Amino acid sequence: MREFAALTNMDMIDRFIDENELAFLFLSSQSCRVCHALYPKVGELMEEFPLIQLGHVVVDDVKEAAGRFSVFTAPVLLLFVDGKEVFREARFVHMDLLREKVGKIYKMVVG
Repeated sequence: MREFAALTNMDMIDRFIDENELAFLFLSSQSCRVCHALYPKVGELMEEFPLIQLGHVVVDDVKEAAGRFSVFTAPVLLLFVDGKEVFREARFVHMDLLREKVGKIYKMVVG
């Protein structure tokens, strides 16, 4: 499983998105059971996409992130390309569809 960088404030989050061509955020809540179950599965899936940088944000600790990224439920998975959000999934994520959607974006960017 690939590791996620712990992003604990908005400055870190903004820098992470700005400095990485492919930036993936996993936004979760401490009390979210779906988040806890999905997190390792997403980490395993991301082994297929080594150039995507992974960040994890606990919205309970970074409340501003929930507002900035319009997080109304958890988890929320976001993929940014050159600082622009290009993909969003929330709550119930189907891993096969996630692989397919991320794979298409990955191929377009990486080649």
